Amino acid sequence: MIPVHVIGGGLAGSEAAWQLARAGVPVVLHEMRPVRRTEAHQGAGLAELVCSNSFRSDHKERNAVGVLHEEMRRCSSLILAAADRHKVPAGGALAVDRVGFSEAVEAALAADPLVDIRREELAGLPPPEWDEVIVATGPLTSPALAEAIAALTGEESLAFFDALAPIVHRDTIDFDKAWFQSRYDKGEGADYVNCPLDREQYEAFVAALLAGDKTEFHEWEKTTPYFDGCLPIEIMAARGPDTLRWGPMKPVGLRDPRTGTRPWAVVQLRQDNALGTLYNIVGFQTKLRHGEQTRIFRTIPGLERAEFARLGGLHRNTFLNSPRLLDGELRLKAMPRLRFAGQITGVEGYVESAAIGLLAGRFAAATRRQREAPPPPATTALGALLRHITGGADARSFQPMNVNFGLFPPLSPDPGKHADRKPLLACRALADLDAWLREYQPIAA
Repeated sequence: MIPVHVIGGGLAGSEAAWQLARAGVPVVLHEMRPVRRTEAHQGAGLAELVCSNSFRSDHKERNAVGVLHEEMRRCSSLILAAADRHKVPAGGALAVDRVGFSEAVEAALAADPLVDIRREELAGLPPPEWDEVIVATGPLTSPALAEAIAALTGEESLAFFDALAPIVHRDTIDFDKAWFQSRYDKGEGADYVNCPLDREQYEAFVAALLAGDKTEFHEWEKTTPYFDGCLPIEIMAARGPDTLRWGPMKPVGLRDPRTGTRPWAVVQLRQDNALGTLYNIVGFQTKLRHGEQTRIFRTIPGLERAEFARLGGLHRNTFLNSPRLLDGELRLKAMPRLRFAGQITGVEGYVESAAIGLLAGRFAAATRRQREAPPPPATTALGALLRHITGGADARSFQPMNVNFGLFPPLSPDPGKHADRKPLLACRALADLDAWLREYQPIAA
């Protein structure tokens, strides 16, 4: 059988290779380290954890990433098996001994007769004779490959500081203070949630931004320019007391329906997913530390009890505009022999990256073995994440995202305003995943 080529030996690439081998499909896994090193990696091991050693919460009944952990375990994930085998005490989180974890992943792949690990850099696009390729090169994709992908997709650039605005769960916004309206009632007339600030509230908010504790760039990030038009909100605030009020917080064209007057300043939130469960704070990309963001943004009227699906951030990244460029099986529309997996698809986090690698591996294995490859249900964590990056997110404002319950379709019937939805969503997800696995089992060596 002709092998599938996987480019990148991180968590996503390692998981994709494992899934292919479990399906009886030979795979060539290309990893450029140590031939070419990156600024972030310390060694040459497969699945090296370059930042935290935590896979976050392992609570499968109340946390979306915990649900994703459990789904991946049920899908025979190598990454989760290695993590479970090398976990260290971390309360309710799944944290690992990073060296032991990486060594376990590499040993499992090296011992598999269907996996050929090659230490080499791929300069440019894969050769045309490779008919099935999974690109899992992560946020530090080599310049030659990134340039080739950019030329192929028509995107101007793939390497920049991506500026993440915070995302709020809609059902935690206080609509006794906030209201729906577009500026001058354009569009549908009510496309934005508006949170009004008076002069005193605005000035206190600006002062808090300027005084807030902020993250610093790594030395190797300092030469990468900001993405055009995505200055951090605190940098805008430092340019003058009214900069924000005539920038992302401008109140023109808006009137508070409770007072009939225009507020001094307005924070706007825009729908972030097709389900309408998540709203991003427009123009609020930031370098504030996460604890500071929660504290400061909850001073905004209407957001006092806000729960965040994602907090803001700014860092060097390489990722595709996946909702525009990828199909439902993670294939590049412009060149379907290429699938993408991991952080380059626009997911954040170790587990999310590995999860997309798992799906890419299964899709490629099904294609190679000429089997059907239906995606997991959208009600599962795997399916919700896949749907988000391949069409559920707005391509015009697409930014990387962690898995969260806001990506899951709402419960039907609705359990009511005061119901605890998280365990209900988790229970539904695992039941639907089991049904999917019973019906669709591509893993058969």
